[in-house]
Amino acid sequence: MPEILEVESYRQLADRVVGAVITRGWADAYLAKKLTSPAAWARTVKGHRVTGTARRGKLMLLETDGPTLAMRFGMTGVLLLDGDAGIEGLFYGPHDFDAKWLRGGLEFDDGRKLVVHDPRRLARVEINPDLNELGPDALSLTRKQFDDLLRVDRGEGPAVKARLLDQSRVAGVGNLLGDEMLFRAGIDPRTPVGTLSTDERTRLFASFRRTMSTLQRRGGSHLGDHMDARFPGGLCPRDGGTMLLATVGGRTTYWCSLHQR
Repeated sequence: MPEILEVESYRQLADRVVGAVITRGWADAYLAKKLTSPAAWARTVKGHRVTGTARRGKLMLLETDGPTLAMRFGMTGVLLLDGDAGIEGLFYGPHDFDAKWLRGGLEFDDGRKLVVHDPRRLARVEINPDLNELGPDALSLTRKQFDDLLRVDRGEGPAVKARLLDQSRVAGVGNLLGDEMLFRAGIDPRTPVGTLSTDERTRLFASFRRTMSTLQRRGGSHLGDHMDARFPGGLCPRDGGTMLLATVGGRTTYWCSLHQR
């Protein structure tokens, strides 16, 4: 599934169309679900020049000489430019191309096409998105921002895994990255945020930064150290402990019974 690392790859792919003029935009009813109608996308984008790209978490942005255009990729969305994909494949997504899964995109004055391929129909386009609903970007998170992420106003707070997935607190961490960060930090994902010790917070911040840099270098959110054991009955690749499975923060979560306490 596209998490921040995959969407950053999509953004880099979209960089190739900077300077091109949009001659046509189209979107099916699924991709345009956050708009008033599919026609709103076509009407708004036509004639504008792409001036740059940006990203906040898992939201990719195309800057134009008019509105800011945004794309969210849901669970199985892949961005393609004339058949070139931003990534080779998604761990929980499609590994094959099918024209019936094309949901919409943009066509340019030089003949190129930037399209969204999405079997699950959860990808969305937006016009002038409100970035205030998103926290700071996970790829550039500072220690101060991390401390704010873990702040609890009262009580013990939510499970730390749930807090990592809260896009209003930090934008871009998805299920696989969240599990990998906690695996490397040796922290049980069910631990209430407010009960984390100073040492655990320091370990988690180091793990957060290291996970992002390492998996970006490897090529994706699905290439973490815990991934080979991510199945019922799996054994931890670090110490051989049984991998536990539960739903935390609304997502399927794996962690080691021995070193994650």
